[in-house]
Amino acid sequence: MGLLNRTLAALCFMALASAPAVARSAGSTTVLQVENVKLDYAHVLSVEPVYQTLRASRTEMHCEEVAPARPVPPPEQEKEGRWSRLVDSVKGAFSEEPDELPTPALPAKQECRMVPVKREFRRPIAYDVDYVYKGMQYRSRLAEDPGNRLRIRVSVMPYVPDGAGARP
Repeated sequence: MGLLNRTLAALCFMALASAPAVARSAGSTTVLQVENVKLDYAHVLSVEPVYQTLRASRTEMHCEEVAPARPVPPPEQEKEGRWSRLVDSVKGAFSEEPDELPTPALPAKQECRMVPVKREFRRPIAYDVDYVYKGMQYRSRLAEDPGNRLRIRVSVMPYVPDGAGARP
């Protein structure tokens, strides 16, 4: 018995849910039409991503090599005359060992500082989708790329102008 009562209750509920809703107000009755809905597929023509541009900046260490300064000769050598320099150069040409040792190359110094670096990132946030359903072309903005087919919800209802409600 319990199963039969539950089945009858479920059938009554389904019958009431599928019937048009009736709203009663002072002296008039308005019938609210239930939507006729089905799911179908539309053919996708094109998909264009919509990008968001993000800008960020951060500081990074930037190092450059700086050439070392040349050593300054002592003031005594600058005051020598032309003759002493000439004699020293001739003497150096004929002797096996030069009078002056070559100065070793000084290692290059690195000069580092913090530099702001700006970057831009683009990421897709939506997709503008053009699609065709039953010969009509539509465009929608979607959160994901649908691929070649787009599942759509088709709803059909009769048009009822405002103020023209159904009368009993």
